[in-house]
Amino acid sequence: MAKRSLSGIKPTGAPHLGNYLGMIRPAIELQDSYDAFYFVADYHALTSTHDRAAMRAATYDATAIFLAFGLDPERSVFWRQSDTPGVTELTWVLSCMTSMGHLERAHAYKAARDRGEAGAINHGVFSYPVLMAADILMYDSDVVPVGKDQVQHIEMARDMAQRFNHTFGDTLKLPVPSMKEEVQTIIGTDGQKMSKSYDNTIPVFLPPKKLRKKLMAIQTDSKGMEEPKDPDTCNVFTLYKLFADADQVAQMRENYTGGNYGYGHAKQALFEVMDGHLAPYRETYLTLRADEDQLEDVLRDGARRAREVGGAVLERVREAVGLGGR
Repeated sequence: MAKRSLSGIKPTGAPHLGNYLGMIRPAIELQDSYDAFYFVADYHALTSTHDRAAMRAATYDATAIFLAFGLDPERSVFWRQSDTPGVTELTWVLSCMTSMGHLERAHAYKAARDRGEAGAINHGVFSYPVLMAADILMYDSDVVPVGKDQVQHIEMARDMAQRFNHTFGDTLKLPVPSMKEEVQTIIGTDGQKMSKSYDNTIPVFLPPKKLRKKLMAIQTDSKGMEEPKDPDTCNVFTLYKLFADADQVAQMRENYTGGNYGYGHAKQALFEVMDGHLAPYRETYLTLRADEDQLEDVLRDGARRAREVGGAVLERVREAVGLGGR
């Protein structure tokens, strides 16, 4: 039996290159060798999205994006998190096994505390790692494709599963993270980690003119066109390597070190290679996004299949802790 890969994407705004390179593309590649389970994390989105229409639109956006990039709903299971409400029951069980101190070490909470906002965040933000653990453990996941910043959540899920198993016996499978070294941290237009909170993202399906404008705004140093430049410290070159082939990368490195090559030239080359990669997917996405009935069919069928697997795990948990009748 193939090992299971699981991951989710939160429907809060347009997915960006960091989402694509760090999670979406690696997740889709795993469907060739894993039993792939991927979901739209709309429960998670409720921590910040309180607009019904925006939630539904973003859910369809995420579904169309995964399909456009090659997710095969015949080979993989793709669903809307809220269509498997049993995950909230598992969240409660895990919450009763998880200390406040453990949750206070989560990155999101610590960041809010450091900003002086700990008392203002909602409970969903504080307990976010427990719901994420339930998402992972509910489906007997073996690997979870994530970016570097999400590894802590996998470690917390493992801790919760180990505590549960120690108390109630071997019930929950312990997952491991799956990361691609070259895309652990995707930089944004300002050189920081690409993040919506920094407003430095590059959405994956921007029209060509808007994509070029975004790329032309990438921050660089002040060296003139005639001066040699260090490709290994340049934000433009860092992104270029993720889309260009080996020969193109070698040529670009030579352009940088040889001088008489400006950052404007490098940004134009980045636009051409990036748009060449994304354009076919963009067209497919636009076609898929226009048919919400088809997207809904994918989500509902995926939810049916996810409930079959998740229901069996939840029954093991209920039996282990003594919930329900005989």
